Amino acid sequence: MKPEPASPFATTSTQFTPCAVVTLITDFGTRDPYVGVMKGVLLAGAPAVRIVDLTHEVPAHWPAEAGFWLARSFRYFPVGSVHVAVVDPGVGSARDIAAVLRDGHVFLAPDNGLLAPVVESSTPRAELRHLDLDALGMRPASSTFHGRDVFAPVAARLATGRLQYEELGPVVPELVPGWIEEPVEKPGQITGAVLTIDHFGNLITNIDARSLQGRGRVRVRVAGRELDLRRTYSEVRPGDYLALLNSFGVLEIARAEGSAAVGLGLERGAPVVVSFGA
Repeated sequence: MKPEPASPFATTSTQFTPCAVVTLITDFGTRDPYVGVMKGVLLAGAPAVRIVDLTHEVPAHWPAEAGFWLARSFRYFPVGSVHVAVVDPGVGSARDIAAVLRDGHVFLAPDNGLLAPVVESSTPRAELRHLDLDALGMRPASSTFHGRDVFAPVAARLATGRLQYEELGPVVPELVPGWIEEPVEKPGQITGAVLTIDHFGNLITNIDARSLQGRGRVRVRVAGRELDLRRTYSEVRPGDYLALLNSFGVLEIARAEGSAAVGLGLERGAPVVVSFGA
């Protein structure tokens, strides 16, 4: 993955100075009390913390999508934020819990590939650790809810400065790799895939905008259709399909005033081919 563009909050600092902001991204949904309980634990440990819900609608057991959004969203938060991502199909198993320090931000997540996009796009390289739960005095009350018993209390301590990043556990050389393969590039062509589908039914791919720059005319093939690259949704008629570069800097397949996912009958993982020419 190529480095992400700079944001208004960018820093090259490898130190962490908490700003009392915690973001949450989970696959819990909002029907059940799980998110609310996590917030309760956070507030009990850090009453002044500001909690931001990035999303709780990640598809169940699909860490790849959480990592995709996290890597493209964290830079819009102030340096010193703690980002908690809990999409954890291996909860209660021998899987580790990872911590990443990047650009003055700390990320906490299961070490299941979720944080791979955050690490891979980091320049300079992020610092990686595994939590030492014994040294931290963490004894989860449940083998199925580490969001409440581990992630929330650790995040509260980090966000208030009562726990330093260096105290979380040992440095490790690498984390579990991501689940999604990078796009394949051949002469005149890039083949990628739909990684996620947003609320509007837009098909968001893993093809980065910068890989399309300076290539001449861009044509996108998906579900038997060939689409030219457009700048805005309004450049086509309602109901028409289009390809564009979205606000997070990746290629998106959309349908003006409609759902591309429903109209094309596509799901996550659907192939997308980009070709270049005059």
